[in-house]
Amino acid sequence: MEDYGRFLALLVSALLVGFVSVIFALVWVFHYREGLSWDGGAAEFNWHPVLIVTGFVFIQGIAIIVYRLPWTWKCSKLLMKFIHAGLNTIAMILVIVSMVAVFEYHNARNIPNMYSLHSWIGLAAVIFYSLQLFLGFVVFLLPFAPLRLRAALMPIHIYSGLLIFATVIASALMGITEKLIFSLTNPAYSASPPEAIFVNCLGLLIVIFGALILWMASRPHWKRPPEELAKVLRPDGGSPEGTEAESTMTDCINADKSDVGFNSEAARKRNLKLDEAGQRSTM
Repeated sequence: MEDYGRFLALLVSALLVGFVSVIFALVWVFHYREGLSWDGGAAEFNWHPVLIVTGFVFIQGIAIIVYRLPWTWKCSKLLMKFIHAGLNTIAMILVIVSMVAVFEYHNARNIPNMYSLHSWIGLAAVIFYSLQLFLGFVVFLLPFAPLRLRAALMPIHIYSGLLIFATVIASALMGITEKLIFSLTNPAYSASPPEAIFVNCLGLLIVIFGALILWMASRPHWKRPPEELAKVLRPDGGSPEGTEAESTMTDCINADKSDVGFNSEAARKRNLKLDEAGQRSTM
């Protein structure tokens, strides 16, 4: 992998920032709010920010870059697909629970549902995320979709995943701001009380985490190489740039095999020339 040290530093930074974000969300609801419960009160609503930060932000971010981890390149692509799908499924379950908590809290307090921009964008993200997860299972995980269809949908799948992740971060920032504006009255949010400063720091952590994930996911030289090369590459080895084809595409596999054969033949010819030159120099 090119720039393995830089990738490792970014990965550790992202994991650390994401984990601290989850801790900040828990501290917020336990120290400044009413904690967590499931009784229709404010403590039930608090499940929403905690599960969104944990599932929709942190776990989804890890699922996005799981293919980039170079020490998994010797693992089969099918195993990595199951891990990717499993992480996204866990995130989806947490999101559903968080949505139920919000609607139950609003209904118990006679608060209108789906009136704010945060709720509109958040619900849109949940709907598209569920469609992304369903199509991912049907097209890429189950062995029924034609290879041509997989090849055609792969760029759309990647782009929509990154778009949903960015939308989730935007919605989360709007949500925590909305919660502070409604909850802080004495002193008001504009007076910058300790809770406001603390939660603003949580928002900054979410932005930093999202930026790190999107950067790692958008670097072409950190993509998982085709299956044949992934089996022999070491994490610190030199993988060719631009090796980003789907391992299940027959044409790409054949191309990779021919490239490997060509490189092997070229290396053999260079070795023969070196041997001949060495023999001539010792005559």
